[in-house]
Amino acid sequence: MLAAMRFLHAADIHLDSPLRGLSRYDGAPIDEVRGATRRAFENLVRYACREAIDFVVIAGDLYDGDWPDFNTGLFFARQVAELAESGIDVYLVRGNHDAASRLTRSLPLPRNVHLLPAHEADTVRDEQRGIAVHGQSFATAAVTADLAANYPLAVPGYCNIGVLHTALTGRAGHEPYAPTTEQVLRSRGYDYWALGHVHAREIVSRSPWIVYPGNLQGRHIREAGAKGCELVTVAADGGIATEPIALDVVRFATLAIDVSALPDVDALLDHAAVAIRHEVTAAAGRTLGLRLHLTGRGALRRTLAGRPDDCAAQLRALAIEASGGNAWLEKIELQPQALHTAATATGDDPLALLHTELRALAADPVRLAELADDVLRELRPRLPAEIDRDDGSRFDYPDALAALLAEAEAELLARLDAAGDAA
Repeated sequence: MLAAMRFLHAADIHLDSPLRGLSRYDGAPIDEVRGATRRAFENLVRYACREAIDFVVIAGDLYDGDWPDFNTGLFFARQVAELAESGIDVYLVRGNHDAASRLTRSLPLPRNVHLLPAHEADTVRDEQRGIAVHGQSFATAAVTADLAANYPLAVPGYCNIGVLHTALTGRAGHEPYAPTTEQVLRSRGYDYWALGHVHAREIVSRSPWIVYPGNLQGRHIREAGAKGCELVTVAADGGIATEPIALDVVRFATLAIDVSALPDVDALLDHAAVAIRHEVTAAAGRTLGLRLHLTGRGALRRTLAGRPDDCAAQLRALAIEASGGNAWLEKIELQPQALHTAATATGDDPLALLHTELRALAADPVRLAELADDVLRELRPRLPAEIDRDDGSRFDYPDALAALLAEAEAELLARLDAAGDAA
């Protein structure tokens, strides 16, 4: 019979990854959040030691890429040494961001860290606990083969855990690395698949358990909500239960406010203050990056469109006051009902033609990429290098281009709508 145990399943830690573009945002606590990925990992280590967790599984992208110096590796070594003092082992694979080919520096791993090899899938057994951990690291940043198809079969009498960095059959915003299917995973006979690569938590299957924990720390507004790892409890009879454990220190959220029924800016400030305080309470003391999404028509929308800088300054000051300095506004979006107007306009109406053209462009990723390449050719060399490494922000990714096009459409239609109201 198996021993009852608990382990943490984490992935996509991206140690020392910079939170994107903080310098662009007035009021952003840059110094406080720059080390957020380290602090989130420290939270994982403290939780594991405090709760007497049996072991930790890291399913790829521990690092964000090659280290600029040895400090990143030394930080990891210090943290896992604390785990070793509590008798906690670590099992990990490398993903696309920390593939063997991307890391030019290395340090000896502590004895409690078991790195699964890149040349082939392998198994590490813990006879005392009765676990068999199977996995394979990425040898290069772009792995297109189905690694899981060559994982060993389950070891009889053990709790079998597969560790894999993969997009499965594809996930929006993520490159299709190490593609595989649920059928292939089930064929290995494992009890639990610890996946990485996708930054949103997802329970893919419960029989067997196939789980993405999401990334440990959100890095921009598209990685919103609570972030952390999965606590996996294995009963003596082999039954498994999971629950998310929030470990992030900086959290992102989008607040949507309909301004249609609000008479003036003061009413908007009152409404926004309530929404911000609600998010502050939910974040439980964490630093918050908020995006304010304003929708609706009416007189207030025209005021906001006519005095965007003044209104934005008031809202940013409000965010600081309402949160006790724990939140800043990452962006303020003004999107009225012009999108609906454009979508329902017909014939030769300019809004209808504009909407049709933009929808056609959004549906043609090749044409959209060509247009973006022409427009951004001069801009791209001036952008920070980390943007090119960020799977969610790169301009050659269809999802990123589609998001930018949607923002441009909303901004353009908002201005046209405001101009029409003022005429």
